[in-house]
Amino acid sequence: MTEQVSIEKALNDATTQLRAVSESARLDAELLLARSIDVPRSYLFAHPGDTLDAAALDRLGQTLGRRLAGEPMAYITGIKEFWSMELIVSPATLVPRPETELLVEIALRDIPRKADWPLLDLGTGSGAIALALARERQLCSVTAVDVSQDALAVARENANRLMISNVEFLAGDWTSPVAGRTFKVIVSNPPYVASGDKALERLRAEPLAALAAGTDGLDSIRILARDCTAIIDDGGMLLLEHGAEQQDQVARILLSYGWQHIQCYDDYSGHPRVSSAIFRSSETT
Repeated sequence: MTEQVSIEKALNDATTQLRAVSESARLDAELLLARSIDVPRSYLFAHPGDTLDAAALDRLGQTLGRRLAGEPMAYITGIKEFWSMELIVSPATLVPRPETELLVEIALRDIPRKADWPLLDLGTGSGAIALALARERQLCSVTAVDVSQDALAVARENANRLMISNVEFLAGDWTSPVAGRTFKVIVSNPPYVASGDKALERLRAEPLAALAAGTDGLDSIRILARDCTAIIDDGGMLLLEHGAEQQDQVARILLSYGWQHIQCYDDYSGHPRVSSAIFRSSETT
């Protein structure tokens, strides 16, 4: 006879297992179980004594196994919230991080509410940054570029679901799809993890190309600092997310390509996370 397993017991057992891989083990367990029996999380709290049938336990076991193997919750559920938007994500895209919201926040400080500026997001992935900017500044035209067609398919689907129409999506390597155009603000959350960093093992479920950037993690930032000078308006701003210990190196790279007025901003955990720079083609130094 099969043992009767209650919602409460299933949650407790799953939470215990998930502590090895998650800092939010209880929340993960609740989300996985609610998904397995197709109910809202609130149902779990109201019916802890309900028993689970074999099919529900099997579904929970399968998703629990994926999480224990290191797969992000966002890939299992297919959804991640960013800037109060519910975004579809897939293994073709990086899972949007809360700290990346700082990049959006800094950009919005410098883009007037009624501005009709051209904005550019390089390496858009799921479209998180581009869609947040487009929704907050609806008169601006936002261009979002990614080298991955699979990632762009996810970004386009997110734009359609959110009914955000002031974004165009282009496929290509960094600035190549927008050669000959200029933008008032360029933003990017590029790869910035060193290729030998042990953190990549923990992030193995996510696309390596969206994470690693050479031996020091700065190869993509070097490309952006160099190539964005050709597509930025005079006096335009570049905003880059980077690692918590890379701010000095990023500043030196930006200076070497003529960027000025460089500032670095801390994320909500107090780590240097986003650097901004201005380019003035006519200004002498």
